[in-house]
Amino acid sequence: MEYGICNLSMIPLRGEAKHSGELVSQLLFGETYEVMERDAHWIRIITTFDGYEGWIHQLQFAHIDYDNYWKLYQLPIVLTRGVITAARKEADNSVLYLPFGSSLPFYDSIRFGIGYDDYRVDNIGNLETFLEIAYSFLNVPYLWGGRTHYGIDCSGYVQAVLRTQGIQLKRDASQQASQGEVVDFLPSARLGDLAFFDNEDSRITHVGIMLDNATIIHASGKVKIDQIDDQGIYSAEQKKYTHKLRIIKRFLENTPVIGSVPISLAQQ
Repeated sequence: MEYGICNLSMIPLRGEAKHSGELVSQLLFGETYEVMERDAHWIRIITTFDGYEGWIHQLQFAHIDYDNYWKLYQLPIVLTRGVITAARKEADNSVLYLPFGSSLPFYDSIRFGIGYDDYRVDNIGNLETFLEIAYSFLNVPYLWGGRTHYGIDCSGYVQAVLRTQGIQLKRDASQQASQGEVVDFLPSARLGDLAFFDNEDSRITHVGIMLDNATIIHASGKVKIDQIDDQGIYSAEQKKYTHKLRIIKRFLENTPVIGSVPISLAQQ
């Protein structure tokens, strides 16, 4: 088996072995994967973090040996907590700008390294509380397969936020809906619960984070806050229901600490 690690800010993960293939997800800096298959220019991989499969271009492949792969698998993951974190490569003093939620392999509070490359970071970011992290994505445009503040999809959004709370979610909404504990009734929903929504074929296609039992933050067109009731999400902008509620799941044992958020946001 061959192993790799993302040594770029982000690598697109595609559904087909071509540049025009569907963007199904993204690898973020420091994330590892197993190589499943190779063709002339593309490599099919499965990610360590969420078991997602796709193709990356061979020019964006970086090898990691099994020993270091296994060490990283066993070590606690240190994630960046800023929208963008500047990491300086010590060999040539160049800068890599890491998106939120990037992994810092073998981080020692100042430095980290991948292979022969060592990096230095002065600050990994100060987004700490659940709501600070969730609200930091407000107005980020929807991007199918996206996982960053420059474009994100609904399941990538909830995955990123809950990962900071120690919850390892799968990648797609339909997969995430198989995890967690069922919340029997909407009035029992609380901050941090996930609401899932289905389409006309009863297939789960959307997910968002409950802010309380009547309000949800989710990625649809952009990351935004909407009202929710037993029927589903009601969009004040569109003046209609946009998503039909299927189920609510709980992943966090305790309600997240709210911390300090802008008053205007907390009152929405």
